[in-house]
Amino acid sequence: MAQEKNYLKDPFANAVSEILKGIDRDVERGEDALMLGLGIVMLSSTFAPVAPPSILLPLVALTFAISAGFARKNYHNMERKFLQSMAQLEGHDKAILLPIAAVFSEYPMHTLAESFNPLKNLKRTWKSALGGLLINPLWMPIFYVMGMQIIEEKNLGILNRAILGVEQKICSLPSVV
Repeated sequence: MAQEKNYLKDPFANAVSEILKGIDRDVERGEDALMLGLGIVMLSSTFAPVAPPSILLPLVALTFAISAGFARKNYHNMERKFLQSMAQLEGHDKAILLPIAAVFSEYPMHTLAESFNPLKNLKRTWKSALGGLLINPLWMPIFYVMGMQIIEEKNLGILNRAILGVEQKICSLPSVV
């Protein structure tokens, strides 16, 4: 499958609505990946009677890591496609989409290599170690990648609110006929 370079497909369509439609679809894809990961983790307790914690808990951490990793990659792709689409727009259309561009600049997502590095995320490392000490040391990796999952959900929520704000702004603008 060829990767899309930007959100503008039809040169004669309304560019702002095309971009909003595309980025909204990608935000939903990221949210779906995070919810799928969370759902699988919630179902993991059904395997507790047959799988020992030494096997089940690393699988839970791996599930969180995969879903957060996919959401992070999706976020970076959204940012890249959005910025390439914005480069093709003119002044008024760019001004309408500025709240979304502000989200990407105010809430930058680090690379996955940085996110998985415990030395670059000392606060998350400390919290996961503390949780592991309080519950079980096997839970430390789960808490660490759960922190990644929470950050992904927060950023997608902020981006979704910005998209809704732009959509409401467009609906309240008077139509030029």
